[in-house]
Amino acid sequence: MEKTVDIKPTGIESAVVYAPFDKALDALTKKGYEIIFLPQNGKLRIQQGKNAYISRNGNWIREGVLYIPKEKPKLVRNSPIPESAKKATNAHRKGKEFYPIPKQIEKALADSTDFPEENITIPTNRFDSEALTAYAFGGEKEAKAYGEFLREAGIKEMPIYYAVDKDYVNQQDKPFARQMWFGALGLGSGLGSRWSLYGWGLGGGSGLRGVKERGAQ
Repeated sequence: MEKTVDIKPTGIESAVVYAPFDKALDALTKKGYEIIFLPQNGKLRIQQGKNAYISRNGNWIREGVLYIPKEKPKLVRNSPIPESAKKATNAHRKGKEFYPIPKQIEKALADSTDFPEENITIPTNRFDSEALTAYAFGGEKEAKAYGEFLREAGIKEMPIYYAVDKDYVNQQDKPFARQMWFGALGLGSGLGSRWSLYGWGLGGGSGLRGVKERGAQ
């Protein structure tokens, strides 16, 4: 399993591992990396430029979505999946959902916001005034900066993917979690929790990005 370190800016280092989620997380953790948060990911893209590897390729991030039967889904800053990475990845390998325990749900909801119940797009010139993007990118100022970055790259709107059927969610007897994916610029830099437990789920070989302070062992 090869780890590609493609960013070494001043103060922070970032690397991406392509492997099933649990194995990728294990590889990053052993090297001192933590899963990247979306605000960090956005800032690094701005810093590295639209043609950089981090901008041209999507990756898993620290955030996730809690799908709650008969309630609005929530974008959560700290997904419960990483702390149960093996269990969650094994569930996806079998084509099943990952159901966090009540304590994990409570912890995740402590830092969260409403997530749309359908696929939408958000104009990049409104990132600072839209509650979802202002939260997702770490504040109005940060959201505005990323929106400007996308506009300069020729992207006028960013897709947000609900990713699952609402009836399917309401048929569940408890909430389930899916990890958030931050799409490549070539796909509009979209945000979503992936469309399938099989080819697009945690059990595939998609990239998981981590960060650490430069110089950390």
